[in-house]
Formats: sequence, structure tokens, C-alpha cells
Amino acid sequence: MVFSKVNYDSLTPKWQEIYNFHKLSAVMVEYGFNCIKLIDDWKGADLLAYQKDSGDCLRIQLKGRITIDKKYIGQSLYMAFPVPDVGWCIVEHDKLIEIIGVHTNWLHSESWKEKGAYHAKKPKRELIDALSHQILPYP
Repeated sequence: MVFSKVNYDSLTPKWQEIYNFHKLSAVMVEYGFNCIKLIDDWKGADLLAYQKDSGDCLRIQLKGRITIDKKYIGQSLYMAFPVPDVGWCIVEHDKLIEIIGVHTNWLHSESWKEKGAYHAKKPKRELIDALSHQILPYP
């Protein structure tokens, strides 16, 4: 058998989610987390991350980019998304909105006000710096 790497951009959205799940899991296991993929977005979560020592269990919504959405407010849901060339950011959604409110104008955008969501492929450095304590670096 010959192995060849996949091109992420050519994957279907479902396969991108599978790809991101495994990439995130590979980072989180370094911190003692076992990640369990959910098939039905249980309570907004794509996966559960169980920490072996503390017993903490995080409900995580997995995204391919930084995302906020009004439908996740008040759900104690964590957002996980890759930060290009840095690592994976894992942050509670409502905390992410607070940080975004301080470091961007996203909460004043038409997308947030009218559609209830905002996402960005490449967030500005100031925002990444503000989230730095929430980022698990790539191994």
C-alpha cells in the first residue's frame, strides 16, 4: 500500500470535520484528554474531551476557523479551532465573545447583528495574542 497525504481543501465538509477531530485529539492527548467524537451534535457539541486526572469533561464544538454564534450563548460549550502555524485554541464560547468584543469590531458587524454569527479564517495578531493562554501548541 502506498500512503499519500490528503489535501484538506479538497475534502468535503464532513471529512474536514473528521480530519480536524483527529488533529485536535492528537494535541489534546498530550494534556491527558481522551476525545470522543459524537455523531449527533449532542447539546451543540461535536465531541467530548474527558481529562483523565481531573475528571473534567468538556463539550466542544469543532470549527475549521474562529467562530462565534448566538445559538451557542449560555450553553457552557467550548469552541475549538486551529490557529494557523500556532496550535489549537480551546475556549469557552461566551468567554470567546468577551475577548472578541474587546479586541475586534465583530460584534458590530452586519453578520453578527443580522445573522447571529461571525467567523474569520485568519484573525488579527492582537486577537491571537489575547487568546494565547487558550492555545495548545502543535506538537
